[in-house]
Amino acid sequence: MNTSTARVSDVEKPKHVPTAWITGGSSGIGYAIAQSLTEAGYLVILSARHEEGLRSACANLQTASVKSDYVVMDVSRRSEVNQACHTILARHGRIDVLVNNAGFNVKARKWEDLIPEEFDAVIAANLSGTFYAIHSVLPSMRANGGGMIVNIASLAGKQVNLEGGVAYSVAKHGVVVMSQLLNQSELKHGIRTCVVAPAGVDTPAHAWRPKEVRDLMLKPQDVARAVRFAVETPPHAGIFEIDICSVPRRERT
Repeated sequence: MNTSTARVSDVEKPKHVPTAWITGGSSGIGYAIAQSLTEAGYLVILSARHEEGLRSACANLQTASVKSDYVVMDVSRRSEVNQACHTILARHGRIDVLVNNAGFNVKARKWEDLIPEEFDAVIAANLSGTFYAIHSVLPSMRANGGGMIVNIASLAGKQVNLEGGVAYSVAKHGVVVMSQLLNQSELKHGIRTCVVAPAGVDTPAHAWRPKEVRDLMLKPQDVARAVRFAVETPPHAGIFEIDICSVPRRERT
């Protein structure tokens, strides 16, 4: 008589759902990244300063099989970033992917127009905030044996051009260098870092620009596709830098 015995290994176990923490995730590029990673099967945790926007973004991201979460924080405040990381780990157990997207630029960009308080704020959000988030997740990623960090920089961080602005260019150059130093230090722990550097992206932050200019800019989904490509690259391979430029539109004949 044939009998069958189910082994422990045969019993279906709960599938691990990878988690991705996206700063500045309630709108624009961050929300497009959240949509893309949700489609890839990630549980995304969004963070930003305003709860209403985060709640709305999460409601739009919810699917039958994949949930989302949010944590309110100001990325320029180290204590809030550390608390956000602690909250995410307490709720979800791990952070597999960190996407540092939070940041902004100002209109007064050139030396003759600079406002010191705005300079400080741009550095705090784009550079210091990126460092705070990385510093907060590294211990848990090391303990888990690996992870992925994606830093959203800019072509302003790869070139020197006044159009990008003094503060923003300095901050994004710092993000690029920080990413390179992370790989030098953390690849041995299985932690890979990719810096994504897009040209101008048509987001609500650029609503003040003329429509004909915005029509020629990249779209948030362009950046999201690059992030997903880097995140889904197998652990044995590293995508360290992705530059994205808009190209001239072909005229239809």
